[in-house]
Amino acid sequence: MKRKIFSKKTVFFVAAFVLACGLLGAEQSRAATAREIDVSVDVALERFYKDVKGAREFAGTAKGLLILPNVIKAGFIVGGEYGEGALRIGGRTVDYYNIVAGSFGLQIGAQSKDIIIAFMTDEALNAFRTSQGWEAGVDGNVALLDIGAGERIDTTTLRDPIVGFVFGVKGLMADVSLKGSKFTKLDKRK
Repeated sequence: MKRKIFSKKTVFFVAAFVLACGLLGAEQSRAATAREIDVSVDVALERFYKDVKGAREFAGTAKGLLILPNVIKAGFIVGGEYGEGALRIGGRTVDYYNIVAGSFGLQIGAQSKDIIIAFMTDEALNAFRTSQGWEAGVDGNVALLDIGAGERIDTTTLRDPIVGFVFGVKGLMADVSLKGSKFTKLDKRK
């Protein structure tokens, strides 16, 4: 006589959770060096300038840019997201940050994307830099712009203190939300 210890639903949930944690853990365990981050940030920024008309001018008006290239998101009911990038002020890297997010719900797949968050005011930039873990939608609202390749940024109508761009999406998940994403400063030595 067989005894059922766990339901199929419980086993399924645990397996999905372990998979998501494993993907995030694997990404964190291969944390990039400051040099590697700077190189990938340069590539993402150039792609942004090339794909979006007016991006270079827009970036020039920002007080600071947080560039997170190759952010990985994977999920099977339970999902996770991780990436590392650099905060640039005046065109030079001043700090390194990671993005971490978790989710639960109807989801399956994986994707890679580049994220740029532009701080348009000194107040927004200072609040971000002095936080002990800044969460999108809680510590600051990010106006997420959906601009495809070849489209133009209209800098005359943008009045939000924090503007986000998600581009270069590759994969099977169609999620471009930043709500609930947590950004934490990293201790990287150059």
